Amino acid sequence: MVLYQNLALLAACLLLFSLVSGRIERAWLSGPILLSLAGYVLGPRVLGLLDLAITAEAIRMLAEAALAVVLFCDAANADLGVVRRVIRLPERLLLLGLPLTILLGFGLAALIFPQLDVLELALLAAMLAPTDAALGKPVVVNPAVPASIRESLNLESGLNDGICVPVIVILLSFAVGTQIEHTTLRHVLAVVVEEIGIGLLAGVLITAAAAWLLRRADAQEWIAEGWTGIPAIAIAASCFTAAQAIGGSGFIASFTGGLLFSWIAPVRKHALLRGAEASGETLGLLVWCLFGAAVLGPLFTRLTWPVFLYGLLSLTVIRMVPVWLCLIGAGLGTAEKLFIGWFGPRGLASIVFAIIVLDEKLPGTDTLMEVVACTVLLSIVAHGMTAIPLIRRLASGAPPAS
Repeated sequence: MVLYQNLALLAACLLLFSLVSGRIERAWLSGPILLSLAGYVLGPRVLGLLDLAITAEAIRMLAEAALAVVLFCDAANADLGVVRRVIRLPERLLLLGLPLTILLGFGLAALIFPQLDVLELALLAAMLAPTDAALGKPVVVNPAVPASIRESLNLESGLNDGICVPVIVILLSFAVGTQIEHTTLRHVLAVVVEEIGIGLLAGVLITAAAAWLLRRADAQEWIAEGWTGIPAIAIAASCFTAAQAIGGSGFIASFTGGLLFSWIAPVRKHALLRGAEASGETLGLLVWCLFGAAVLGPLFTRLTWPVFLYGLLSLTVIRMVPVWLCLIGAGLGTAEKLFIGWFGPRGLASIVFAIIVLDEKLPGTDTLMEVVACTVLLSIVAHGMTAIPLIRRLASGAPPAS
């Protein structure tokens, strides 16, 4: 009975949101804000109607599924012509901005949380470094934002979580005292090559084979109209799960697969992606509802000023200063640099990383989880409420999107 009650409440939340989704897209609210609030109100701390006995592993799987589909769809919808013209911007954000973000996050964490050891501080910085493709979607799909900024943020959010996976794995192997074969440098390089290289290879091979079959099936009109939206979901899921199964980064595989799909997909690409986009958004909203019910209540009772302070710094100084520095000489104005720096939301990827770290039961686990949960909550609210106003402000002073 409890299971069906929970499912009925989650279904009701999705139904109510779908009825007003168009209105919300034009307002200062957002789906993650409303679904997190709904989960909190329905959860055990307020009404007690949403009686969850869900494990961290289940939330992780749901968050991974949502992120994999969102990454694939965002990459598949990328304008490759614009990507080729602005590739230096995401290169700067990933190769310079991301390492600087981790280093600055580590340094400020050391000042605020002296009780954490060096590896726990590094893990905290790495968990909160990647930006969230799902939370950033209102920006990367809005035509009012210049195309160069949209595609740069899209590529950054699509790849930075996959790049952070080997960093998390390496830091955890040290933190839990895992024996490292051969030399430390060799181990580090092996993890990086396996996670990123296998992810790239899996995404390319699976998508190439699937797109080849899809083009031929579509040309022969073998795909029933009601099944048009299924292949893209299946390809995204295959890229992610296959890469994870053989030791690679499923996030890299999903995004790489989406980019390739954008290039070699059949003419009906947008029709094929429509179902996957809806599925990704639905899974994401379920994650935020569960986040509100299972995480926000305990967070509010244990929230401390150091945790809150680091969450604020993570979304501002720790993100925006490295972005500003790495974009010096990139030909962008002050407003554009600030816009890119601000729209680095934290969400699904940080939740997934936090659950991975939670499984290892480190001495500072409680603090790490509280900081990640607080930062994600602040991001949901701050980025959700500012997306539309700041997009309008940027558009009013920016040249037409190219």
